Amino acid sequence: MAAAAAELDKAHTTELPHWIYLTGYATMTPDQKLLYGQIARFKIDEPGVPWPFSVRLAWQYRWSNTFTHRAIVEYKKFIFLIMVSEQPLSPATVIDRVWHHHILYTQSYWNDFCGQLLKRQIHHNPGRGIEVDATSYYHQCAQALILYQQYFGNPPPADIWSAPQRQVESLDYQWVNRTDYWAVPRVDTFLKRKISLLVSASRKKQS
Repeated sequence: MAAAAAELDKAHTTELPHWIYLTGYATMTPDQKLLYGQIARFKIDEPGVPWPFSVRLAWQYRWSNTFTHRAIVEYKKFIFLIMVSEQPLSPATVIDRVWHHHILYTQSYWNDFCGQLLKRQIHHNPGRGIEVDATSYYHQCAQALILYQQYFGNPPPADIWSAPQRQVESLDYQWVNRTDYWAVPRVDTFLKRKISLLVSASRKKQS
């Protein structure tokens, strides 16, 4: 785990300036540019500890270090969109998981991030299992994608920002203690994922 933390820390310290990746950066107002820069540079990981935020997040969801770093970057973009949006927004599943995990670090989230940096308390409101929530969630996810394109100048990465849906997690999603149980993928699910990856790779080669 210490090696994973060191790799992620290196990724953070060698990252290019946040605006390098934003083709839509020029469309932001000066205040929005300042805000996004502050959010992008905010450090969630506590330095010098073997199990910082990013390592725990990667371990919890079995993400690679690279994917975890990207997910955190996209989470920060989502928070920026909440700050500039005139209506509520909802995140894709991956971003929602990062958000949940950040809220567990109460000092970092409520005091440092919301209190000192954003100057606004951003609450997370889970769905209540009723139809109106599902409809609202779908439209709020769609609005987040529209704003992403507007402010960042390109579509969000599809492996992190899924298409609008009516719930964050499948109803079949459950936590599993891997000490007591094996997690074996269903054959049909495994094949679907493999086919999807092959199709995606083929399209990239053609483009």
